[in-house]
Amino acid sequence: MKAYHEPSYQDRMQRAAEAKQKALDALKARPPADEAALAARRDAALAREADRASRRAERQAAKDQAASEQAARDAAAAEASAGPTEEERKAARDARYAARQSRR
Repeated sequence: MKAYHEPSYQDRMQRAAEAKQKALDALKARPPADEAALAARRDAALAREADRASRRAERQAAKDQAASEQAARDAAAAEASAGPTEEERKAARDARYAARQSRR
């Protein structure tokens, strides 16, 4: 049985060079890019980006409208639950005072 042979530095360098050359040959063998296909791909990408931007703007507008509606509801709720105003408290105090005075 043949013993395992550890590859030497020269063997590893040669295999790396061969692999690099094989990759380079494969890259050179590719057909050139078709300009019409590239232009169509570019146009499709621009259309997708424009569509995404419009959807993003619609979502932001809806979010802004919902936020303004929520702020209006919060303001109305705060106004309704604010309690008696200064004039109402004074009127209630005066009524209590008048009731005490009328009991005497």
